[in-house]
Amino acid sequence: MENASLTPQPGHLYVVATPIGNLADLTNRARAILAAVDVVACEDTRTTGALLHRLGLHRELTAYHEHNEIEAAEHLANLLAAGKSLALVTDAGTPGLSDPGFRLVRACRRRQLPVVPVPGPSALVTVLSAAGLPTNGFLFVGFLPPKSAARVTFLQKYQAFPYTLAFYESCHRIDKFVREILAVCGPDRVLCVAKEVTKIHETFLVGPVSEVATRLTKLSLKGEFVVLIAPTNFTL
Repeated sequence: MENASLTPQPGHLYVVATPIGNLADLTNRARAILAAVDVVACEDTRTTGALLHRLGLHRELTAYHEHNEIEAAEHLANLLAAGKSLALVTDAGTPGLSDPGFRLVRACRRRQLPVVPVPGPSALVTVLSAAGLPTNGFLFVGFLPPKSAARVTFLQKYQAFPYTLAFYESCHRIDKFVREILAVCGPDRVLCVAKEVTKIHETFLVGPVSEVATRLTKLSLKGEFVVLIAPTNFTL
């Protein structure tokens, strides 16, 4: 069975996790599946093409992203129904976690087509494992809306949530987001801001919001961020 798991089967969708930074984090199974499937559906063909090139792999790529997800999901499900094997990847990490993937997986489940997870890196789980904040429960929200009022409203609603809150944030709004957390949750609330995880400039800022906000002003804000807010009354 171990060898069989490395060989894509006709009509199977493989949900493949790819590295979030360090190429060495790609699993042997993920590499074997990517090397042998008929088609790789990816968020950005340039990004995935570059990854496959670095791995010495050459596969047929097709774009599957938030702007074509509804139409592409049915097209890809048709390919699977016709006996093609397909790998679904995102630009980095695990597909479907605040990234395209849900609609294709749903289309396959509706048609009773096999869906096989090929687990691996996830920015969310990676940061949760290393932040030192409670992980017995958490609420993952992905990216909050870009409008400040909507973000503040969310933070006010969940300010007393009894578990860790987890978010993704872009470099363009991270400073503003931390200031919004400071305003709503107060200076002593424990916060983790992580950037460039698994890369050369990996950074974890963990501590009271007021301290994290000050330290953040001294950093380059390039890259993608994961933000964790600890439950009320939690202390390091």
